[in-house]
Amino acid sequence: MSGGARYDEHVAWYEAFKPVLDDVELRCLRDLLGEGSGRCLDLGCGTGVAIPELRRLGWEVVGVDVSEAMLTRAAMRGAELVQAPGESLPFQDTSFDAVVSLWTHTDVDHFPAVMREAARVLRPSSPLVYVGAHPCFVGPHSRFIHGEGTPVLHPGYAQMERYFGGPAVGPDGLRARIGQTHLPLGAFLHAFLDAGLELEAIEELSLDEPERLFPYRVALRFRR
Repeated sequence: MSGGARYDEHVAWYEAFKPVLDDVELRCLRDLLGEGSGRCLDLGCGTGVAIPELRRLGWEVVGVDVSEAMLTRAAMRGAELVQAPGESLPFQDTSFDAVVSLWTHTDVDHFPAVMREAARVLRPSSPLVYVGAHPCFVGPHSRFIHGEGTPVLHPGYAQMERYFGGPAVGPDGLRARIGQTHLPLGAFLHAFLDAGLELEAIEELSLDEPERLFPYRVALRFRR
């Protein structure tokens, strides 16, 4: 999921950078996913920051990531873990009651393929919840540091290959270390829709925070 070797050498740094989910992400899981008792796939689980909340909501969590080092850190979170690429999941069809994926479309190189696999392993009428960067305001075209103030837009919105530099990439941050993939809004949404998922809810996050004039995150719920 998260680029395997790209993340392996930065796990300690990443865990310090993102040790837990923030309040907005926790609320999204509660509101868009909610409580459940079935099997929930944490797709691209990384160090497992979402696992404690998913377990608290009652789900039986299975985390999958391509990075062995990330999964080593996730092992303490108390979930079944599987090392595999998101484009080729080692699970049977319709074997999960829910899928959750956080911040993966900017990490993987073939997000539509990942969503096709997510839809394949999801049982009919079951939810898929996604939280990640807002494609309109976060990318190679936008200087929008920490999602604060007003984004300054530059050329590059249609750029879809992995990038390591740009107006919003500082020398010491995550993206300078492992790069980022950008999908324009249409391509981002079609990754889900073309996989056969039906959009149920969408929320542009941070609009209720006075210091944030534009949303830098988006949360969506789809159903198979």
